Amino acid sequence: MGHDKLRKFAENETFSCLLQPSAEELLADGYFHLRDHAVKGQWNKRFQNNNPIVLELGCGKGEYTIGLAERDPERNYIGVDIKGARLWKGAKYATEHAMPNVAFLRTRVEFITAFFAPGEVSEIWLTFSDPQYRSENSRLSSPLFLERYRSFLKPGGIVHLKTDSRFLHEYTRAVCEANGLRVLAQTTDLYGQPDESIHPAVREVKTFYEQLFLEQGYPITYLSFVIDHEGPFVSPRDPEQFDSKAWRAAEGPRLLFGHDSAETRRQKLHAAPFSVED
Repeated sequence: MGHDKLRKFAENETFSCLLQPSAEELLADGYFHLRDHAVKGQWNKRFQNNNPIVLELGCGKGEYTIGLAERDPERNYIGVDIKGARLWKGAKYATEHAMPNVAFLRTRVEFITAFFAPGEVSEIWLTFSDPQYRSENSRLSSPLFLERYRSFLKPGGIVHLKTDSRFLHEYTRAVCEANGLRVLAQTTDLYGQPDESIHPAVREVKTFYEQLFLEQGYPITYLSFVIDHEGPFVSPRDPEQFDSKAWRAAEGPRLLFGHDSAETRRQKLHAAPFSVED
């Protein structure tokens, strides 16, 4: 491990806005029987107010959490990510700028129900989440995750999805349709086709990856919806609702930091007219 990461991990221990729970304690009774953390149901006490709580899941460096919190001091914002070296940047900024409405939680998103009580959260942001082409249950807008969110969202709680992935956007839209979820706003080109019904902050606050993809010319999509569904959530099975193969193909090869990722290499090999074996 590099010295810079070690430095960041050590400094993380000094940030009161950053909670780093033990995974071993959460999993003491097994993956399917998570133990509740002591902070569950106590976040308003931690913030010392009763303002609404908004989560950003997979927040990375926390710039979106910070940006929303700076523009909206009447709400409490919590950024969630598993990468401590990334969270360091947001936690350090919030600490140095004495931001009372910001907190960060270092944990896996799969464990999120261990930290929030029923009705404790008002909104959720999913910003540039991994599309998880091969594993539906790993997508942060899948029925499995929506069930988790429903356990702690207030009635009428809102989920926001902001992504460069048309695959993930269309999948999430189809999930909403399959489950009769009320869509509040949607666009497949947030900046190219401005919609006045979408709150200005959605465009004004940008993540690190959002800036990167915009510079590369990729359109940014946005979708917000209400989890107002009773009964089990279902996946979109009708190809007319969502054709997984077609949207995956439409995504096309994607560069990250100017280089091929594992996914772009896979797509390019798949699209090649012949393989090495030929």
